[in-house]
Amino acid sequence: MPSTYSRRDWLRLSLSSAAALKLADLTGNVLLWKSSLFSSPGFNKADFGTHFVWGTACAAYQVEGAKYGGKGKDVWDTFTHTPGKIKTGENGDVACDFYHRYAEDLELLRQMNFKAFRFSIAWARLLPKGTGEINREGIDFYHRVIDTCLSKGITPWITLFHWDLPQALEDKGGFTNREVVKWFSDYVDLCTKEYGDKVKNWMVLNEPLAVAGAGYMLGEFAPGRKGIKNFLPAVHHLTLCQAEGGRVIRRNVPQANIGTTFSCTYVDPVDDQPKNVRAARRVDAVMNRLFIEPALGMGYPVDDLPALRHLKKYFQPGDEEKMIFDFDFIGVQNYFRTVARKSLFPPFLWAKEIPANQRGVPVNEMNGEVSPEGFYKIIKQFAAYKGVKRIVITENGACFPDKLENGQVHDPQRTAYFEAYLGALLKAMQEGAKIDGYFVWSLTDNFEWNDGFRPRFGLIYVDYPTLNRYMKDSGKWFRDFLKQNH
Repeated sequence: MPSTYSRRDWLRLSLSSAAALKLADLTGNVLLWKSSLFSSPGFNKADFGTHFVWGTACAAYQVEGAKYGGKGKDVWDTFTHTPGKIKTGENGDVACDFYHRYAEDLELLRQMNFKAFRFSIAWARLLPKGTGEINREGIDFYHRVIDTCLSKGITPWITLFHWDLPQALEDKGGFTNREVVKWFSDYVDLCTKEYGDKVKNWMVLNEPLAVAGAGYMLGEFAPGRKGIKNFLPAVHHLTLCQAEGGRVIRRNVPQANIGTTFSCTYVDPVDDQPKNVRAARRVDAVMNRLFIEPALGMGYPVDDLPALRHLKKYFQPGDEEKMIFDFDFIGVQNYFRTVARKSLFPPFLWAKEIPANQRGVPVNEMNGEVSPEGFYKIIKQFAAYKGVKRIVITENGACFPDKLENGQVHDPQRTAYFEAYLGALLKAMQEGAKIDGYFVWSLTDNFEWNDGFRPRFGLIYVDYPTLNRYMKDSGKWFRDFLKQNH
């Protein structure tokens, strides 16, 4: 799409006129949409190919209920029970009670005509202390989830680590301790030997930048540590875990489809001034390149972010080779576009993001920019890597204010969002990007980390006082779209 198009033009062009989606007004960063629900977009299911995987995603701590089933304490249990860490003062002790309601949720997934379910295994549910004694009740729980998926014609896709490091291992240094590579390898060995005869689709890590950056640098996520002295070793040890986990899966699971996932955001400079262009490159090096390039054998992106040279302090002989793994697919996860400019702070980046709600662009409820164009561009950026065989969109979705009225949830903004983003995805595919599937974040509303339960991303509305489930109009849109046979 030529750069002369505005984002408003892009939004229109991403959609069929039959969708009747228009950006009606944008004042005070409140986005108003007009949409005819369940209208046909300018594409159909068949356009994505017969082998394209359609699924939804979730994560253990966000849905299961941490207090059930003999699970050990993890860093999020500790973090959420520390006053002031969660904006709403909430925690995942019960969450959505997926631990007891998984069959109901999987039936709703089946009714929406999705054929795949991405979920994570809680490390501390299997190994309450992170190593050593196994919790058989936890092992059996995931067998039940997998078996229920298979009985309903749903293919399970497992994420091995979605941010919930056992607290016992954090007490030993967590990802700043190189021993974490051995701890993680043993955990992956357990999972793949236990479930590998039933599950062939595996993701090693979920968004390692969120762990290293928000968890060990900024202190906004568990375990709540701050500073470059924590960030750098966490980055390197996560990189080693990423590759070593892949090798364990390859060894234990015949014909496995192995990937790992990255949070991605297309980064634009605020203008064409060289200082801001260079700042955007530094942000891109952290936000998009920090973990994928070592896996591809390219090393860390030191040329564009010289501060990363300090990672060498944590290298041991042979690490350059140990960081590499030949993944079958790369999981791209995108929620917003980033605009950056040069800044004196933080000194690590010498760059600053300009918040979307200060730029007069469409935003979601968490003030992330709604940008189908950015989604298209980040897909193209990752598809351009020579070593990336295939891409799977392992997370994409939007939070907007939802209201339950008479058992119904009308969410035209979310429906419009998916039409626009799927249009952008299809454009990338038509231009040669090899994309195998798309997973909606998320199946149900859930605990959104340090934002608590307020942001709602689900296709299924969860009434938290009762834990009753209600399919939103966006879920009904997918139900109708995915049952198309043409």
